[in-house]
Amino acid sequence: MTASSPQQTKLLTLLRELFQLDQPDLDFGLYRIMHAKSREIEQFLEHDLLDKIQERVGGNKAEKVAQAKAVYERERQNAIDYGGNADAPRVQQALAEYKAVQESQDDDAELFDHLYKFFERYYEGGDFLSRRYYARETSEKAAPYSVPYDGSEVYLHWANKDQYYIKTTESFRQFSVDLAHVQAGDKQLFDDATPRKVHFTLVEAEEGAHNNVKAASDKDRYFILDADTPIQWQGDELTVRFHYRADPEKTGQAGKWREERNKLNNTAILAVLEKQAQGNDAQATLAQRFHHALATEIPKGKDGTQTLLAKYLNQYTAKNSMDYFIHKNLGAFLKRELDFYIKNELFRLDDLGNADAPNPQQLNKLLKKALTLRDVAHKLIEFLAQTEEFQKKLWLKKKFVVDTQWLVTLDKVPADFYPQIEANEAQWAEWVKLGFVAADAKHKKLLKPESKLVLDTQFFDADFTAQLLASIPNLDDATDGVLVHSENFQALNLMQARYREKVKCIYIDPPYNAKFSEVLYKNAYKHSSWMSMMHDRLRLSSALGKQENVHVIAIDENEQERLAGIIDLAFPMYSKTCVSVIHNPGGIQGKNFSYSNEFAYFIFPSTGVHIGTKTIEDANEVPLRDWGGDESTRESARNCFYPIFVKNGAVIDFGEVCPDDFHPKSNESQSDDIIAIYPIDSSGIERKWRNARNTVESIKASLIVKEKSGTKYVVRLKDEYRYKTVWDDAKYNSNIYGSKLLGDIQGEKIFAFPKSVYTVQDSVSAATFSEINATVLDYFAGSGTTGHAVINLNREDKDEGKRKYILVEMGDYFDTVLKPRIAKVVYSADWKDGKPTAPETGISQLVKVIRLESYEDTINNLQVAEESAQRKVIATNPALRQ
Repeated sequence: MTASSPQQTKLLTLLRELFQLDQPDLDFGLYRIMHAKSREIEQFLEHDLLDKIQERVGGNKAEKVAQAKAVYERERQNAIDYGGNADAPRVQQALAEYKAVQESQDDDAELFDHLYKFFERYYEGGDFLSRRYYARETSEKAAPYSVPYDGSEVYLHWANKDQYYIKTTESFRQFSVDLAHVQAGDKQLFDDATPRKVHFTLVEAEEGAHNNVKAASDKDRYFILDADTPIQWQGDELTVRFHYRADPEKTGQAGKWREERNKLNNTAILAVLEKQAQGNDAQATLAQRFHHALATEIPKGKDGTQTLLAKYLNQYTAKNSMDYFIHKNLGAFLKRELDFYIKNELFRLDDLGNADAPNPQQLNKLLKKALTLRDVAHKLIEFLAQTEEFQKKLWLKKKFVVDTQWLVTLDKVPADFYPQIEANEAQWAEWVKLGFVAADAKHKKLLKPESKLVLDTQFFDADFTAQLLASIPNLDDATDGVLVHSENFQALNLMQARYREKVKCIYIDPPYNAKFSEVLYKNAYKHSSWMSMMHDRLRLSSALGKQENVHVIAIDENEQERLAGIIDLAFPMYSKTCVSVIHNPGGIQGKNFSYSNEFAYFIFPSTGVHIGTKTIEDANEVPLRDWGGDESTRESARNCFYPIFVKNGAVIDFGEVCPDDFHPKSNESQSDDIIAIYPIDSSGIERKWRNARNTVESIKASLIVKEKSGTKYVVRLKDEYRYKTVWDDAKYNSNIYGSKLLGDIQGEKIFAFPKSVYTVQDSVSAATFSEINATVLDYFAGSGTTGHAVINLNREDKDEGKRKYILVEMGDYFDTVLKPRIAKVVYSADWKDGKPTAPETGISQLVKVIRLESYEDTINNLQVAEESAQRKVIATNPALRQ
């Protein structure tokens, strides 16, 4: 059975969109799988589903209507021809049957309409969203939602709560295609097998990508050719350069304009190539061949055509403009929502008590209609759920480690390996690039057992690496850091077995969802998308924390309030404290306020002490005697009223807690020039010492005796303080100790908005004060500031500090920023213009570098099974489907 009515056609069009069959050019990721299975999906939509509907509603209604109409007209004509009454019983019966069949056909159209309305309601742009309506829709935008409630006192809900936020390593990656075997007509464009590649890439200065986000909303920004240098040649390879920004030429809706922008890009690229092809040199010939290849017309859909370049442009912009979701339990969700829909859209329970309520016969008919809708919709839901469940399994699958390398300081490398290292030109070139050695350095003079030069095993063969690792005893314990190139959800998922309940501190600096760093998803779900991304990752990372772990999450004003709610969900038994960090004293001008601070949430167990103290260089004199208010009196803490014995201007001992009936008026002289000092103020009021008798001896070394107006008193030289909830030290300035510091390390500015290393350093220090051998995790590692901070802390602690770090980052700057930064700060604590200024401060390190397959890799590596011979026979023989 194929679609015949407008309602059927409308429904099938929507279902093809649901199954992603309306994007024939997109052959990456899940699109590739869906297209490979397109025959089976079409079989389901065109036959199985519609046959199910026909089975429920009974036969071909159009044919039955025509037959009933013919019977009625024949009976009526017979009555007239034979002089009878046109209103005779036989005529009236035929008319009633005709009207009944007509009404039944209308019911079929209504069934298709309800199916369309239900699935269209919850589907938007590739995802099923939690949108429930209370009553019949008056307007698509104005309809209210109903939020599921679990009985909690306060319940936090968001639209994408039941979905996984999917972000792969495709974030603004270079997209490359090979034209070596492309033909124009019957002619092979290139007469040898040498690859002729075209690279689509984003101009680096315009990227603005950070962790799991891109520059701005996809509804506001487009891929636009670089006006100055739209294409570049490097040998036989062509690079097409784009910006991702707002489009001043935009004239249509976002979706339609994106297609128009690709058409403009297609025309412009071909025009540039055609112009460069005008000449007789080798470059012109190459440009001519590339032009012919990219301008080749290929099929588009069933009837249309497009250039090969247009296809590639569509693939490139789609891969870099799509974030999406996978529902955690689509089948249960849609079935639950379907029941809600039926009760509110078909039965309209609120109307059953009204005067216009249906009679028993109408109610019975309505019930039958509802059961039919439910039965048919369930079949469709089950098919959709299978597809979604397949995606979910691929997303949750533990990802393979596709590569492992090591960074090793030379002090850990036996001298037997030095000859191979000296002969490795690639390693020396890397050391020159990193600024470790001069280009004309003499190799042998630098390879010393105490050297902190960082060797990278990627420049050596597998045998060398295996032998080197075998020479290091207790390799796992000896590893100081782990760098993971992966999407962070996948990395956290893989870590569950190895690091469960072993991480002491987790510090993350996630995307802030600010105006220029929004999660690239539907604008209406900006906050919801961000919350889903954060919630699932926090749940995974919470399982990695030790029983007394501390989480620290940096955030700004855009998502600070929502983050607090997510923390309550992910850490129900923990306390949280929000610290303000003055990271930009000059402020960022807003409409009403100039923002000079961001926030850091500290999350820790509700009982016990889990945040350490900080030490200042210049100790402050703090009165040991409490003063002011009722809480400073003797009665408020009797264990804090006792004498401190002083001789020759120094504290020598402490007396016992005074009996309640003992009331000294002032300090008292003892024998041998000893004076007993009591916590009594100048007005003669009995106060208390700040420390109880059982703790005061621990601070004896920091107590000094002062004198004023002939009266001696005790003060404490205090250099340790509890962290305050406002951090306003100059060292937290991210411009100086973030951007500038990183620029000095790298030699150029190639990463936007890194944290001040001291902000992270103090956060980690506060969280790991009781364990200087703690493991610290950052799964939004960015430029590697957390690893830098941990290395600094270990360097300060000298041989005692053994903190380990795990950094997870998926961006391309893993190789251009993060990994080089770690190698550099290992070699030298200080840098200027990309050159080390303190190589003598190098620290011994062994760092593991691993790369995981991405979600896209998982999908692209799947082998799609061919349809069985039996299925093919059935598909081509309708009679066998009965």
